[in-house]
This record gives sequence, structure tokens and C-alpha cells, in this order.
Amino acid sequence: MPDALPRITRQHTANAALFLKRWSANPLQMGSVVPSSPSLCRRIAREVARGPQDYVLELGAGTGVVSRALLESGVPAERLIVVEIVPEMAAHLRQTLPGVRVVCGDAFDLAACIPPEAHNRISTAICGIPLVLLPLEKQRRFLDSVEAVAPGRGFLLYSYCITSPLPWRKLALKAERRAWTPRNFPPASVWRYTPSAA
Repeated sequence: MPDALPRITRQHTANAALFLKRWSANPLQMGSVVPSSPSLCRRIAREVARGPQDYVLELGAGTGVVSRALLESGVPAERLIVVEIVPEMAAHLRQTLPGVRVVCGDAFDLAACIPPEAHNRISTAICGIPLVLLPLEKQRRFLDSVEAVAPGRGFLLYSYCITSPLPWRKLALKAERRAWTPRNFPPASVWRYTPSAA
């Protein structure tokens, strides 16, 4: 019976069901058909650099599996800002991530949707949006959006591509693959992109 399942199992099942529902509604908004694995989430969290007064920004949080790994790694809830464009998923995140600032907004217009006090105080931005599927001009719009609130900082992008998911030279970026985990379905990489001029 469902009530007899451990709480973590029920949460995982609910996350997967919500994720699959959103994927089937709009596959291009989701990077995968299943949530990221604990192994990938931990690798992402390890790449976060943060000072005591800095914020961490997560874009395209989905069901919040990466968000929870960030909290478990020591990011204070009040210093984590999560942006999710799908209202149903944003509502789910507000319920399951107490203390975290959850914004239902557009990652391509961050200057307008994240709190003003966080502008220029974001140490790490993390992107779960499948940017590889977007045309170059839309990718540039994303870069401009991040640059508007975290100038010179760049961002982490997790992806299932074998090579860089972004054409970093065309976008005037530096690219470094920081992690790779085969213990994810499908296997995934964590890339750090920074502006070439930074």
C-alpha cells in the first residue's frame, strides 16, 4: 500500500510522475524523460562556489532534485533562488523546498524575475534547460540574461551530450567539462561556461 512506502520512495515516485507529465506536455522544455540521478546532482553541487553573502541560482529546476542536493551540500535555503517557468512545477517546488525562493518566471528574462537584491550577488548559476536544442540566437539570449544578473560569472550546464552542448567559440565563451557521471540515465556531463572576456 502507498502509505506503507518509506517517505523518500513516495517522494521519488511523485517526482518521476510529475516530471514525466511535464515532459509529455512539452518535451523541448525538459532535458530528459526522467529526473537527474543522485550521482549527477551531487556532482553539480560540488561545483558550486559561494561566499557567505552570495546567492546560488538554479534555472529550470523541474521537480527539485538538484535543488535538494544543493541544500544538502550546505547552500542555505534563503540563499538559493530557483526559477521554473511551468506554474505547476513551481507550485510543487514551493511545497517541497521550504525557505527557498521559488520564482515562476522565464530564465531568458532574469533581470525582471529574480529579486533585485540578488543582482550582482550570484556566485553560481546552474542551468538544467536543454540549451543544445535551441537556435544560436536563443542561446545568446540566455547568455545575455545570465550576464545581466551575474556579470562575468558564467554558469554550470548539465547535459547528456558527449561533446560541448553549446558552440562556445561562436558564443564567445570558455568551456570546461567539470564532471562526467555514467551513473545517470543517460550518462551526463557538467560543463562550466564563462565569458571569454571574464
